[in-house]
Amino acid sequence: MKWITPKKELRVLGIAESFLKKSPINKSLLAGVVMRADLQIDGFGFSLCTVGGLDATDAVLSIYNQLGRPDVRVIVLSGTIISLYNIIDLNKLYECTGAPIIAVSYEESSGIEKFLVDLPDAEKRIEIYRRNGPRIPVRLRNGYIVYIRPVGITITNATNILNLFAIHGRYIEPLRVSRLLARSLFRFLFSQSFKKPEIPEKTP
Repeated sequence: MKWITPKKELRVLGIAESFLKKSPINKSLLAGVVMRADLQIDGFGFSLCTVGGLDATDAVLSIYNQLGRPDVRVIVLSGTIISLYNIIDLNKLYECTGAPIIAVSYEESSGIEKFLVDLPDAEKRIEIYRRNGPRIPVRLRNGYIVYIRPVGITITNATNILNLFAIHGRYIEPLRVSRLLARSLFRFLFSQSFKKPEIPEKTP
């Protein structure tokens, strides 16, 4: 368990995704933003994972590795279950990077295990889901409640770090920016895939 000092030089990597359920490409785009606690953006990274697959953990690791930033002290994720039940293995992520993980979500939930049993590789998904542990509600200094899964870091320390970046309501700034970036880049790269094919006019 690590203690990360909340200070303005602290750099975190925030990762969020964007995808469409009925997209022909069947891919989700993940964007990573390196941000200092003084809100300076200090780097970007991107990767793809499969909608409904089991490669979300590798996609997050790909962003971390391509950045090559040992000064990133904490990884902050927009949830652990992305791309239609593609579950991020928080413990594997911590073991591979050595950086504490804080997965953040914003709504109450009774859990999703009942939805996993009917999916391919259900046992593997449920194993990861259970190992990730329960979500813990914490109150930010601005009064908003978020739900976190911290790995390699205490609840108190994780909350202190999130407070550094909570400037737009409950939304954590590195996650807000990475989500906007993922959404814009996804639309730019794959917009042609969403267009209906043009039907040529009949010649008289």
